[in-house]
Amino acid sequence: MTFAAITGVGAYVPERVVTNDDMATMVETSDEWIRSRTGIRERRIASADEASSDLGARAAQAALEDAGLAPNDIDLLVVGTSSPDMVMPSTACLLQTKVGLTCPAFDVMAACTSFVYALQAAASAIEAGRARRVLVVGADALTRLVDFTDRRTCVLFGDGAGAFVLEASEEAGVLGIDLGADGSRPEVLRIPAGGSAMPASHETVDAGLHFVQMNGQEVFKFAVRAIPATTKRALAASNMTIDDLTWLVPHQANQRILDTVADRLHLAHDRVFSNIESLGNTSAASIPLAVSDLYTSGSLHRGDVLGLVGFGAGLTWGAAIVRWTKEDD
Repeated sequence: MTFAAITGVGAYVPERVVTNDDMATMVETSDEWIRSRTGIRERRIASADEASSDLGARAAQAALEDAGLAPNDIDLLVVGTSSPDMVMPSTACLLQTKVGLTCPAFDVMAACTSFVYALQAAASAIEAGRARRVLVVGADALTRLVDFTDRRTCVLFGDGAGAFVLEASEEAGVLGIDLGADGSRPEVLRIPAGGSAMPASHETVDAGLHFVQMNGQEVFKFAVRAIPATTKRALAASNMTIDDLTWLVPHQANQRILDTVADRLHLAHDRVFSNIESLGNTSAASIPLAVSDLYTSGSLHRGDVLGLVGFGAGLTWGAAIVRWTKEDD
């Protein structure tokens, strides 16, 4: 059987750092208020000339270099994003030309779970024999879509991108995957206007309907239920248990969520990776950025088992169990 394995990892975050003290000059808040409720200390914000495709292109180029591949080696590009450059064409097509790819390219939009959904699509293409090398990118510039007068949301988000190269392998890398969605509660987390249901107008702009709206309490309750459940299902599909995990790498939304999930899974907190303090919530980029941090810090070793877990608007959730097959440097 042909499997999909990670052979390259790349990441990119914008240069501009915005601290909690900086946020306090924009909206009524404080470093203590933000840190105590979210665990966030600072975040990166894209420059005026950086869109999601630009962030993603930088991460994609880094992943290709790490895998030792050229753009024309890639058979398929899948981009997960919550903040596309525009409604059409896809962010994947815009990113494709910036990296010099010539392969098919498409977007996956499952909010903050987009990268796990994209990983499923990429691994499936390899396992089916329809592609041998797939570039998977998570890229978001969600700070473009938040109201900087709303302290409930504006302090949460940062911008960035991460990417994996997946290649066909005789050794299993991507193992069990569990995906889910519940579209019955879109009001919990959404951007109401700008689509076909509510096209842009003076009224929608004046009402702030093109910005992220979130019920934080409901998102918290959803996340601490969904993450343990989907992780367990993905582990079961991989014939593993929670004791087999080297690292749980969840979507970086809120440190209190991560701590609660660790307790519910009976995992030591130091086995649940977190970089939210320095990056904030980077949506579809958060999981590959977290894996990149583990990788570049030397914390990943051949044979390690990772649980990559996302949740987000939709409501959506998903987990992928991945065995690290790259050789240690």
